[in-house]
Amino acid sequence: MTTTRRLIALSAVASACLVATSAFAQAATPVRFQLDWRFEGPSAFFLLPVAKGYFKQAGLDVTVDAGNGSGGAVTRVASGSYDVGFADMAALMEFHANNPDAPNKPVAVMMVYNNTPASVMALKKSGIAKPADLTGKKLGAPVFDAGRRAFPIFAQANKVGTVQWTAMDPPLRETMLMRGDVDAITGFTFTSLLNLEARGAKASDVVVLQYPDYGVKLYGNAIIASPKFIKENPAALKAFLSAFAKGAKEVMADTKAAAVYVKQRDGIANEALEARRLQLAVDTVVASADARAEGFGQVNPGRLSLMASQVSDAFGTKTRVNPDTVWTSAFLPAKAELDVLPKK
Repeated sequence: MTTTRRLIALSAVASACLVATSAFAQAATPVRFQLDWRFEGPSAFFLLPVAKGYFKQAGLDVTVDAGNGSGGAVTRVASGSYDVGFADMAALMEFHANNPDAPNKPVAVMMVYNNTPASVMALKKSGIAKPADLTGKKLGAPVFDAGRRAFPIFAQANKVGTVQWTAMDPPLRETMLMRGDVDAITGFTFTSLLNLEARGAKASDVVVLQYPDYGVKLYGNAIIASPKFIKENPAALKAFLSAFAKGAKEVMADTKAAAVYVKQRDGIANEALEARRLQLAVDTVVASADARAEGFGQVNPGRLSLMASQVSDAFGTKTRVNPDTVWTSAFLPAKAELDVLPKK
């Protein structure tokens, strides 16, 4: 073969490779993902499979953006700005019931926080030791806080009388408790407890009344998807959940190593602190006793129906929450793929 022919042949091979590479790149389905909050420990559940290429191996081009609350995550997925998101189940239910005619109401497709992370926290010196002690006290939380929104359910379950609420921006919540401006706060345990420690409190000085421990079996955060994305990309959604489950198993097996990926996305994050936050989330809401009983990623229909009724009452929604419209298990991975919880 002459040199010219060799060059032509090599050029043809190179062109074929380029076309194949281009076709592969075009085949990757873009997925815009909205977190519920900042890049903190629990966001490693989504950052690890991005960094390790699990989404890419599944034919997906996933971008993960920080959020500013579950309510915002729900509305952004509903608007079409994002395809998939991570949001509190109560916030999703509220959106459905208050916007019955909305054309693109997101649907939960995988449960991640089997229990709500919400809790009431107080300093021991306040004298608050049990739910009944909250009667007549001043409580503080942002108006959109999941624990504050669901407090009527907690109060009813534990016969708590009238309390006085003080609203504040999220960064001031733990500071105001430390200063004594409020007697107690509501918040996610793995967020507020570590924030209190950062402000000088010892864990032994803090009373934590976790909602699930006091009769409030609400579900927490789930992966949600827009109906438009579900209709147009059902295979991509299933691939997303499968890759996520693979990453979740690794995250829970080594939370310290997983926290590295949080640091990569937020350079000022305290890696050791976020590893602790992640482990606390795993222990309290992801690998909880309820999650082990129901199976990772799944829900119990009776429990979901009860939550729908409780949210309808506590949130005063325009219409009643229909549990059949907020959840689908149709895209969950196989049972073997969902066997991701760490051994006890």
